[in-house]
Amino acid sequence: MLRAGYSSSSVQQELAARHFADTLDQAKETMLIQAGATPALIGALKAGTYSVPAEQANAAKEQLAAEAKRRVAQAEESRKFDTLYQSQIAQQRAAAQLPVTTNNFIQPLVKGDLVYWHNGSLSRFDDEPLEKKKLIALYFSAHWCGPCRKFTPQLVEYYNRVAPQHPEFELIFISFDRNQFGFETDMREANMPWPAIDYQKVAGKDAIRKYAGSGIPCLVVVDPTGKVISDSFAGKQYLGPAKVLADLDAIFAGPAQVAVRQ
Repeated sequence: MLRAGYSSSSVQQELAARHFADTLDQAKETMLIQAGATPALIGALKAGTYSVPAEQANAAKEQLAAEAKRRVAQAEESRKFDTLYQSQIAQQRAAAQLPVTTNNFIQPLVKGDLVYWHNGSLSRFDDEPLEKKKLIALYFSAHWCGPCRKFTPQLVEYYNRVAPQHPEFELIFISFDRNQFGFETDMREANMPWPAIDYQKVAGKDAIRKYAGSGIPCLVVVDPTGKVISDSFAGKQYLGPAKVLADLDAIFAGPAQVAVRQ
């Protein structure tokens, strides 16, 4: 303030209101004198007239320490968040860079034999996109099966919610009905949104039917090579299709450890 042109008396008035939180050593005294401080101002500073009370000084120090600690915590939290964000971005980029799988194991087995329920009747399903699928669920079910009719609406709801978000995923229905009528009734009543193997071709699909367990409803998820990722059965033990949906949720959420049927 002295260098800015303020008088010693003005400085003293300001110090009386704001106090002096520093110590006056020889170097600072010389600097003040050179800036025009009067002997009265120097004497008051040496006498501690304008010094901050000890309690107030300690409180200020504690406040400054708490503020510094808070800033450190905020910086650490920001660093953790940034690290998590960068990790998520890296995972997304890695997923986007996964090579497109060709020569899908399942697609040749069903090529030309898939149908779907469309506008009140069965229509041919374009099976070419199956070549690029990374997860294919095989659903073995039948209209005559009570537990199947109970589970199928749950699967329809799950598929309608998840499939649009995961183009790498598809589901194929393999009917265990006793006739064409049962097959079509099942697809119509459940309003199945996925493709199905044409009922007339199911009997010749041993390479697909081998994935079915000893009971239905049975849901099995395979990768492009035909390796089982999740199954309604663990050997002879029936775990149910809901277990497979839980595995799919884990897979879609990120890296997951799921049991592989040998």
